[in-house]
Amino acid sequence: MTDTPVYMVVNLIITDAETYRKYEKGFFPLLKKYQGEFMTYDDHPIHLEGIAPRSGRMIIFRFPTEQAAKDWYADVDYQLISEFRRAGTKMEFLTLVHGLQPRE
Repeated sequence: MTDTPVYMVVNLIITDAETYRKYEKGFFPLLKKYQGEFMTYDDHPIHLEGIAPRSGRMIIFRFPTEQAAKDWYADVDYQLISEFRRAGTKMEFLTLVHGLQPRE
């Protein structure tokens, strides 16, 4: 399953927008470095079912492989800029979700 795309699903609450913007400025070049693709974000997700409605921002982006996602996360430069995310948000989750194998 390592050659299938993976999706990163994120839920965070921005507590300091100025600090979080510093993270965003560094995020996109590093995403591109690992062939990542930003899909979407939503500050007002609509909860339809379940016991844990999400508040804050939902973010979805993808990488071509699990290894690319892991390399992105382990990148020293990413870990440096992620300090701005940690300082400017309350992270609920950052979850890697495997995509499906191509159907033949």
